[in-house]
Amino acid sequence: MQHLLDQLSGKLDGDFHLDKKTRLLYATDASVYREIPIAVAKPKHKEDIRCLIEFAAQTKTGLIPRTAGTSLAGQVVGSGIIVDVSRYMSEILELNTEDKWVKVQPGVILADLNFYLKKYGLFFGPETSTSNRCMIGGMVGNNACGAHSILYGSTRDHTISVKGFLSDGTEVEFKDLSKNEFEDKLHENSFEGAIYQNINNLLSDPDVQEEIKNEYPDPSIYRRNTGYAVDLLLDSEVFSKTSSKPVNLSRLICGSEGTLLFITEITLNLVPLPPDYKAVMAVHFETRREAFEANLIALNHYPGAVEMMDDIILDLTKGNIEQRRNRFFIKGEPKAILIIEFARNSQQEIDETCNELISDLKKNGYGYHYPLIYYPDAQKIWDLRKAGLGILSNMKGDERPVSVVEDTAVSVEVLPEYMDEFHQIMEQYNLRCVYYAHVGSGELHLRPVLNLKTAEGVKLFKTIGTEIAYLVKKYKGSMSGEHGDGRVRSGFIPIVLGQKNYKVIQDIKNTWDPNHILNPGKITNAPAMTNNLRYEQRRTTQEIETIFNFSEAGGIIRATEKCNGSGDCRKTETAGGTMCPSYKATRDEHDVTRARANILREYLTDSVHKNPFNHQDIYEVMDLCLSCKACKSECPSSVDVAKLKTEFLQHYYDSNGVPLRVKLIANITFFNRLGSIFPKLYNFFLKNPFMSRMVKASLGFAQERQFPLVNSFTLKDWMKHYVQNMNKKEAENGTVYLFNDEFTNYNDSGIGVQTVKLLTNLGYTVKIPIHKESGRTFLSKGLLRKAKKIANKNIELLKDKITDKTPLVGIEPSAILTFRDEYPDLVSTSRRKDAEHLAKHVFMLDEFLIEEMEKRVIRQTQFTDKKEKILLHGHCQQKAIISTNAMKRMLSIPLNYQVEEIPSGCCGMAGSFGFEKEHYDISMKIGEMVLFPAIREADENTLICAPGTSCRQQIKEGTGRAALHPVEILYQALNDV
Repeated sequence: MQHLLDQLSGKLDGDFHLDKKTRLLYATDASVYREIPIAVAKPKHKEDIRCLIEFAAQTKTGLIPRTAGTSLAGQVVGSGIIVDVSRYMSEILELNTEDKWVKVQPGVILADLNFYLKKYGLFFGPETSTSNRCMIGGMVGNNACGAHSILYGSTRDHTISVKGFLSDGTEVEFKDLSKNEFEDKLHENSFEGAIYQNINNLLSDPDVQEEIKNEYPDPSIYRRNTGYAVDLLLDSEVFSKTSSKPVNLSRLICGSEGTLLFITEITLNLVPLPPDYKAVMAVHFETRREAFEANLIALNHYPGAVEMMDDIILDLTKGNIEQRRNRFFIKGEPKAILIIEFARNSQQEIDETCNELISDLKKNGYGYHYPLIYYPDAQKIWDLRKAGLGILSNMKGDERPVSVVEDTAVSVEVLPEYMDEFHQIMEQYNLRCVYYAHVGSGELHLRPVLNLKTAEGVKLFKTIGTEIAYLVKKYKGSMSGEHGDGRVRSGFIPIVLGQKNYKVIQDIKNTWDPNHILNPGKITNAPAMTNNLRYEQRRTTQEIETIFNFSEAGGIIRATEKCNGSGDCRKTETAGGTMCPSYKATRDEHDVTRARANILREYLTDSVHKNPFNHQDIYEVMDLCLSCKACKSECPSSVDVAKLKTEFLQHYYDSNGVPLRVKLIANITFFNRLGSIFPKLYNFFLKNPFMSRMVKASLGFAQERQFPLVNSFTLKDWMKHYVQNMNKKEAENGTVYLFNDEFTNYNDSGIGVQTVKLLTNLGYTVKIPIHKESGRTFLSKGLLRKAKKIANKNIELLKDKITDKTPLVGIEPSAILTFRDEYPDLVSTSRRKDAEHLAKHVFMLDEFLIEEMEKRVIRQTQFTDKKEKILLHGHCQQKAIISTNAMKRMLSIPLNYQVEEIPSGCCGMAGSFGFEKEHYDISMKIGEMVLFPAIREADENTLICAPGTSCRQQIKEGTGRAALHPVEILYQALNDV
C-alpha cells in the first residue's frame, strides 16, 4: 500500500501527505471521534479527484471528503484518505444575478460567498453559526440550516444542482428532470443509468412508498436529516400522481454526507438581502419550560429567527474574554434567553411588532426582561449565540457536554412536551444537559454532560442515544436536524425510520457505491458509536510539570483538550477578527489554532520520550504561530496557543539547545542598553549596508528589514534630568507610575517623553518606579524561565507601590499587558496573589485616561477643536486582552477628531516574527490582506495610528507611511502645547 500511495502522490497536481504529523492533524473533527487516516490529499482540481476515486476503486480504500472539518457527528473522520477540498477548490465559478443563482466549488466559505454577493443585493439564505468558516460542500453534505431556517429553510431547499463523481469515476450532474427526461435516464446503459434504475425500482414500489410515508419524520419538520431524503423524491411527478414537481437527485445528495457522490460543483439559488431594519429582542426567562412555551407565541409574530441559550452556556461565556463583552444585555441570572430577530422595512414596524410581542408574553406570564437591541449592537448577541459550541469546552474537568443527541428535531408544536420527556430521561440518569440553538424550528441542540474518559460515561453515551432515539420516534421527529448522522447517529436510523426504510437506504448506498469507498461507515454500515472515541477509557491524564500555571484548566493536557475542533480559527480576513493570522495567509489546516492544540495534545498524551515536548512535529506546527493572543479571546474555548507555544519552546530547547538567533532576540534589551552608551556608533553599525547585510545573513534575518535603532537618549535618563522641571506644576490629580518598558526606553524615547508631558499637562505627577524590563522578548522566544525571574522581580518591586490611587500605566501593549495576561500564571506560587492584585491596577494609558475622563478629571475643553481624521490599527494583544474601545475613545477626546479602526487583525510583524528570513514573506502577506491596502487608500492628510512599536515598523516598511503612537496624536492635540 505504501508503494501504491507513493505512486498516487506523483499523479496529483495537488498536495498529498503521508507524514504522521499531517495525518494526526486530520484524525479528529469537532466530534468525539479520532481515527488516523492513511493519507491526506488536497486536490487542486476535479481531475485530481477523479484520480483519487480511480485509486480508491482499485484498492478498496475509503475517501473521506472534508471542507472545514467542523462536523459534529464524525463525518470527516476515517481510516482511509482524507480529501481536503478547502485548500484549493474554493472558487466562485459563475453568478447569474438575473435568475439569482451562483455556481461554486465545494471549498467556498459561506461568509465569503455572502460578502461577494452583497454588492448585488443577494445572499445565500441558510446561515449557520459557523458561517465564517463552514463551506458550501459541507453544508450540502449535512444539509445545513442555520438560525434563520424558519425563513430560508435548509441548504437542500436552495440547491439547484450538484456536479461530481460517482464511485466508478463517472462525472455526473444532478438537476431538475422532467418525467420524460427521467425515463430517458432509465434507458442509459451506464453506471449513472443503473443509479436511476435503482431509484425508480425502489420508489415505484407501493409498499416502499407506504413505508416511507408512515415511518419518516413528520413532513412539517423541515429540519430533518436522518438517513437519505427519499421521502422528498416521492414528492415529484415521477413518483406521485398529484405532484407536478420535477425530480432532482441533488435533493438526495444534500444530507448524504459524501457517501453517494464526490461533489465538485454546486449551483445554488439566491435570495434578496433582508430589509435594512433589523433588531433582536432577547427575552429573559426564569425557567427553560417558559422559553419553550414562549417560543410558540414568538413565532406568531413572524420573526426571522428564534434561538435559545440556557444558563449553562450563559455562565460559561463569563470565562471568555470576547464573550464577556457580548453579555452587555443580560440582566440577572436567567435560566434561558430567547433571541428573537425581526427584519422589517422601518424601525417603527419593528417597534410596533415587538411591543405586541411583549404584550402577548406578559399576558401569558412569560419572561422578566425584554431588551430590544438594534444593529450593529445586535450582532454582539448573535456572536454570543454563535460561540455556543466552542464555549462548552470551557467547562472544567473531564466531564463535557457531548454531541450525541444534540441534533434532534420535532414539530415545534410538540416541542414543550418532547422536552418534558427528554428532561425526565436526563433526571433518570442524574445528568446535567445543555440546551441551546434553534428552538424556533423545533431543533434544540441538547448536550448531556458526560465523561467519555470513563467506561461508565461511554456506556451512558450509548444508552442516552438509544433512549432519545425512541423518544424522537414517538414524536415522529428526526434524530438529526442538520448535523447529520455521521458515526454517532447512524446506528439509530433503523429505530427512527424503521428497518424496512433502513434497507432501502442500504440498497441505495450499495448501488451507488458497491465498494463503499465514498466516506464509508457513515449513514449505513457504521461502526459501533463507541468505537474510535477521541479519549481512551480509564486512561489517567498525565500530569506534566510546567513553568506556566495551568491549574485553571487542570493541567497542560486538559488545556489542549479545550479545543473541541469547532474551527473558529479557520475564519478568513473577510470575516474580520485577528485569529489566526498565519491561517489567513496560508489557508492550510497546518497553521490553525486547532492544529496546534491538537498536535500538542497528541504528543503530550502519547509521547514515549522522557521530555514529552521533544518532538520536531510540534515545533513545525507551532512555527507560524505569531503569538498574537487572539485565540485567547476569539476562540470560544479560550485555547491560548501563545501560552502553549511558549511553554513548549522552553521544554523543546531544554533537549535541543537554544539557537543563537533566539538568544539574541530575547536579549535585545541588553544590546540596546549597550548601544545606548554610544548610540551614534551603535546605529551606524546597524544601518551600514555592508555590516547590516552580514549580520542579517549570518543570523537568518530578512535583508529587507531595517533593524530598530536606539534613540540618542533613554527615557530613564531624560526623566533624571527633567523630572523636576516637568513636575513643578502642582499635580492636582495625583501620582501616576509609568512603566518604562524596554522598547519605549531605548527605541521610542520620544514617545515616552510625550507621554510624560501629556500626563503632566493634564495634572498628574509622573514617576517611573524601579522595575525590570517586561520580559516580553523572553516570553515570545520561549525562554520562559528567564521571563519568570523577571516577572517575580517586577512583582516584588511594584507590589507595594501600585494601588488603586497610584496605578501603573504603560504605552507599549505587549509590555504592559504582561502584568494582566502572563504574570499571574507565570510567577512563583508565593507571588501569585500579589501578581493578581497588581494586575487590577495596571492599565494601558488609554484605559486610564478614559476612566479619568468619566470621573470628569480630564475635560474635552483641554484639547483642540480642530478637525482630524485618524485611521487606527490596534495591537493584537491589546485587542485580545482589553479591546481597542478605550483607545478609540481616547483618540476621540478632542471634539472633532474622527477615529476609524482598520479591521486588520494582525499586522504580520509580531515582534521578531517578521524579521526572521523564513517568515518575512508570510509576514508581508498578512499585512497585504487588509492593513496595507487600507493605509494606501487613506487620504494623505489622514493620520495613521498604531500603538505597537512593531506595528509601526511594519506599516512603514509595507506602505511607506509613518504611523504615530496614540500618545503623539493626543499630546499634539493639547490646547497649551
